[in-house]
Amino acid sequence: MRIKLILLCLFGNLISLAAQNSIPVNLTEASGSISGKVVDKKTNQPIPFVNIIVQDNGKVVSGGITSEKGLFRIKNLELKKYNVEIQYMGYKTVSKSITLSVNNTNANLNTIAIEEDAIELKGVEIVSEKSTIEQKIDRKVINIGKDLISAGSTAAEIMNNIPSVSIDQQTNAISLRGNPNVRVLIDGKPTTIETAQLLQQIPSSSIKQIELITNPSAKYNPEGMSGIINIVLNKNTKIGLNGSINNGVTFGITPKLNSSVDMNYRNGKINWFANYGLNTGKRTNYGFINTTETGLEDFQDYTFTRNNTSHLAKIGFDIYINEKNTLSFYTNQNLFKGKSGSLSKIDFVDPSKTDINQTFNNKVDNFSQTYNIDYKKNFKKEGHNIELEANYSDGDNKEDAFYSDPRTNYITNKRNNTLINLDYVNPLSETLKLELGLESRIENARNNFLLNNNYNSNFKFSRNIYSGYATIGKQWKKWSSQLGTRIEKYEANADFNKVDETPAKFNNDILTLYPSGFLNYTPSEKNSFNLSFSRRVDRPSINQLNPIRDWSTPQIDSEGNPNLRPQFTNSFELNYTRKTKIGSVTSGIFYRRINNEITRTLVENPNDPSKQTLSYANLNGNNAYGFESSANLDFTKWFSSNMSVDAYNKTIRGVVSGKFLEANVTAFNARMNNTFKASKNLRFQFSAMYQGKDLTLQMLGKPMWKMDLGSSLNVLKGAGTFTVRYSDIFKTMRYRFTSEYPKEQYGQFNWESRSVYIGFNYRFGSGKNKAVQRKTRDQNESQGGGVL
Repeated sequence: MRIKLILLCLFGNLISLAAQNSIPVNLTEASGSISGKVVDKKTNQPIPFVNIIVQDNGKVVSGGITSEKGLFRIKNLELKKYNVEIQYMGYKTVSKSITLSVNNTNANLNTIAIEEDAIELKGVEIVSEKSTIEQKIDRKVINIGKDLISAGSTAAEIMNNIPSVSIDQQTNAISLRGNPNVRVLIDGKPTTIETAQLLQQIPSSSIKQIELITNPSAKYNPEGMSGIINIVLNKNTKIGLNGSINNGVTFGITPKLNSSVDMNYRNGKINWFANYGLNTGKRTNYGFINTTETGLEDFQDYTFTRNNTSHLAKIGFDIYINEKNTLSFYTNQNLFKGKSGSLSKIDFVDPSKTDINQTFNNKVDNFSQTYNIDYKKNFKKEGHNIELEANYSDGDNKEDAFYSDPRTNYITNKRNNTLINLDYVNPLSETLKLELGLESRIENARNNFLLNNNYNSNFKFSRNIYSGYATIGKQWKKWSSQLGTRIEKYEANADFNKVDETPAKFNNDILTLYPSGFLNYTPSEKNSFNLSFSRRVDRPSINQLNPIRDWSTPQIDSEGNPNLRPQFTNSFELNYTRKTKIGSVTSGIFYRRINNEITRTLVENPNDPSKQTLSYANLNGNNAYGFESSANLDFTKWFSSNMSVDAYNKTIRGVVSGKFLEANVTAFNARMNNTFKASKNLRFQFSAMYQGKDLTLQMLGKPMWKMDLGSSLNVLKGAGTFTVRYSDIFKTMRYRFTSEYPKEQYGQFNWESRSVYIGFNYRFGSGKNKAVQRKTRDQNESQGGGVL
């Protein structure tokens, strides 16, 4: 209730502020103005929200946008000569010269007819057909098209086709550049859903683009050693009624359905938008582990099934109060229901040991919701703005688990977080820009655990983070730079209680600085270099801190460590982008220095010597470095390709069976996605992926690879697209491993990697994209935008 009152009061204040901003200002000095009307050259219809830019010798001095009737009027101009540019997405830019004088203070350009840019429109069409990778100053942006990269059921399947990202097929754990310490955001905001579950809940057809921010600036929250992955959901802003309908079915062992509806209605000063996605189906994993350690020989067989259904809805609106003030609101609603089961069989070679057959079944109900309100005010000076945003989300997760021991677990998790941001951007000059911001983040989590219908344990966890940042950007000739720092006050408290055990507590209070820096050098249009630095932090999660047993198998218990400390990372990165006639190639190297590294431990269970306990601990400093290269190339009009390779090296350390272990690990991965355009409407795709060996303290994972084939066909005059994909045609994707610690073993796990996907996308409406500037946080860029 308190949160709702806060949002209501905030909404009222924003409306009041907007009303105050609409009061006209009386000018005492004589000044000039430029007016006119913009229409479509073919239809002669007025075009709203066209950019009008007024320049004085190449310098932007003023500007505005057209009204609903295509009219514009730029006031308060000095009496001199100007160049006026009329810019609108998908149309050719028109330039007009005008001179304001004492005898001509109000210049009327009359009706200006602009025509569509066929080249630009063609480019937009190509992007929509295939996924493209765009390298920006501080991130890699994957724009999701309708090709093999995007064809699938869930966000997890898309992620596994993206450079630098890996998804564990058994657990859905995500890693970036070989590191699992990555922060995942939805529309630039944190979520209360666990990442592994989140990636299964988001339908692939609801995703617009994915941003890999490997070295974020001080404007961003510093969590995540390897950076940030931001999943941007679909949102349309075209004029009139527009939308798309997506339906897809993946056939593996069993069929899985993936559907979504994306709509918007833009009329006058209000844009309504809505998106609904459905993902449902049953998935099967299976595998074995054989122990060859003398005296401990056994044969273990496992079967896992998951039957999940998720509903994801996004609805909201933008109100363009006037040319300078915008108010936006949206809500995400996520409903997830899942059933899973497993069968574990352990056959001991030693006849004195009793074989084990354990079944496990659980049911999960999860409901999460997010509410976001944003107000942005643009000042007279181009790029000068202030933005206030409030975001509230909560989640309610219930799990019922049944073991054949017999044993039952009933778990309830409740989480909520409140995020308030204030951002200010001021271009002090043409080459100098200042950005300031404040953030307040309040998070709470509660858990209650019943064992065999009796109270067993509970915990309460809360953390408050208060921060402020400042960045300054400077451009001179072929160089540009940005320096900044973020100061953050972090407070965390937790109480862990369990029957017959001493209560455990966790307290942390830290004040820390997180500096960042970017340096760009562009010697020519075809070459650019980017050097960046940032300080990051990985704070222990609830699962890592909670000493209460999280899960159990016949041989291993998992629990957290309340004595964990945060780990800090200093990250350096150098990238080079080369543009050619057929596309662009970006290559880069990175280095990380990690302090107080959090790592896994596996030790003997003090209460049961036949079992082991999996937990966490802090170790000393560590180093990691790597290389990446990706290319977007159009070899001919009918053949294009996205290719990437990456290699990482790191030192892994930990405790296994009471023994400290250390090893150097080098991982290599490669991906390729080729598109062959047979005709205007027919395309074929061939993709391949290679994942090199993976070494952990306990096992050596062997290399994996796969090949996919697919095709897309445009129908209904381009309004519809059929997509077909045959994944893992040689059925080579499987996880095979050998292990020496804590005992000699080898094994293999399989999933439904070989599958056939059939999808259809239908688009309706023909409105033009609006040209008014979007919210800063929708742009998500370090210089001129971003999320905290």
